[in-house]
Amino acid sequence: MIHTFENGSAGTPARRDARGSALRTGVSALLFPCLAAFPFATRDLYGSAGTPARRDAQGSALRTGVSALLLLFLCLATLPLVARDLHVGIDPDLPTIAHAIKLAQPGDTIHLEAGKVYRDYAGFYGKKGEPGKPITLDGHGAILDGSDPLDSSTWTEIEPGLFANENLLPRLDSAILGRWFFLWNGEVNRMGTASKAKSVPLKKPEDLVPGEWTFVRDSSRDLPDSTQFFGTFYLKLAPGRPLADEPISIPFRSAGVQFGGENAHLVIRNLTARHPYNDGFNIHGHCEDVLFENIAAYGCGDDGISAHGTAQYRVNGFVSIGNSTGICDTVDAVTDYEDIFIADCVSYDLFFLDRGRYSIQNAVVLSSAQNPFTVTGREDGDCRLRLENVLFRRLVEPRLGLVMARSTLDATRCTFEGIEFRTTGTATWTDSLINGVPSEAGAKGAYPEALAKLYPETHRP
Repeated sequence: MIHTFENGSAGTPARRDARGSALRTGVSALLFPCLAAFPFATRDLYGSAGTPARRDAQGSALRTGVSALLLLFLCLATLPLVARDLHVGIDPDLPTIAHAIKLAQPGDTIHLEAGKVYRDYAGFYGKKGEPGKPITLDGHGAILDGSDPLDSSTWTEIEPGLFANENLLPRLDSAILGRWFFLWNGEVNRMGTASKAKSVPLKKPEDLVPGEWTFVRDSSRDLPDSTQFFGTFYLKLAPGRPLADEPISIPFRSAGVQFGGENAHLVIRNLTARHPYNDGFNIHGHCEDVLFENIAAYGCGDDGISAHGTAQYRVNGFVSIGNSTGICDTVDAVTDYEDIFIADCVSYDLFFLDRGRYSIQNAVVLSSAQNPFTVTGREDGDCRLRLENVLFRRLVEPRLGLVMARSTLDATRCTFEGIEFRTTGTATWTDSLINGVPSEAGAKGAYPEALAKLYPETHRP
């Protein structure tokens, strides 16, 4: 497929770059004959005419003209190419998302196919747009799936219905195993384990029932001075059922979108991350002037989205459902969230910590996590969280929300139901309701009309 751009050019990104280079070469070809003729233009050679003064004036005019042409050439040589549309899987030189990210320049937009499921991830490592000219990844509703269908040829049936795999992953450690799950009929099966949560011990293989899995570590394969370890994964099926017929997928990728190093001036929009073994949106390193818009994370091994290091970004529209943690931001990150929906978390619904500066505006949290709400600082710095127009509704047994030492919570127009707070840091409540109790006379809590639009179809009241 051919794509036409602002300057009327067409073809692949590489071809358009070549055409830009050809344009500059053509301008050079026009200028250099003029420059070559310059030494003779003001000399009184055979056939020249006019007075010396006239010839001097003509020479001055020619020099001015050549200077103007040279300036034009320098401008053309340094002008950026027209912003491009890069279509993954459609442009011949962009077979993968990684190819498109590598090729993208300031002002470019990377397009995924609307609604398509990509068994891939988007990694930004030292990628920068420019102020006013961000690099944009537009998913158009695409899904980045962290899982792949199980390959039954790599498993061995050691007894009727019990299958084993000794080398399922290229690397395994406690962090990965603590987040691990299998997908059975599209449903996340964590076997009672989850990152940041109180987990139950994995079963012995002989205790499994159909639809369950476990892992047994083989200490004889441990490497010295390494956190890596080895062992065997087991799957239990009903006796006589072929493993190849079982709808099982395995989360081989760690994230849907991942940042590392220094990134700046980026926009990620209209994109869903699903079923990575770690975070849906895993933001490490330093970033600034980054906007996430209309994104979602489902069934992630750890966080729906998580900021680390000195990440600075804004999120406008985020759905986080069925993850271990809804949002977890840490270290020195600076994050702003607006229009957020969180539900069905396992470990934490909201978790903000360390020395960061965080804010959430317009959010609905349907809480079912073991730890619903925690804000905590560090000895070398405080953590600050600002909430505005947030409905936090506990759906299961009541639990404590924690505002820990060296942390500050500033909540305005918020409603909390089914949750009490233990505060050893500082908490300020304005126009808010906690289990029906107003923070001050006349307090009304969150504005339900403004929050109604945030519910996805699966969770509408």
